[in-house]
Amino acid sequence: MTDETTVGAVIATALDAYAALQSLGEEIEDEWTYVTDLAAAWTARLQAVAAARGTEPAPAGVDAAVDAAVIQIGLITDPHRAIDWLSTFPQVVLVALGETL
Repeated sequence: MTDETTVGAVIATALDAYAALQSLGEEIEDEWTYVTDLAAAWTARLQAVAAARGTEPAPAGVDAAVDAAVIQIGLITDPHRAIDWLSTFPQVVLVALGETL
């Protein structure tokens, strides 16, 4: 991302990584409903922020912070750990963007 990164671009990057987390978490059959419900709720929240603020410039450093978190997500191979991040990662993105939870 560049210094001119928008809130919408940050959220698009986050949602791509989030989809990978969801896919990994869905590997645990007993947790499938929980994973899909959780992912649907946080995806909708992130999409709502993108719809409302998407063209705004992202706060300084947010793109780098989200990129760093995305790198960490890419290292996750344990579905249980992915499920943990499904609830944490969207909150990190929202707080970085100055949103209330």
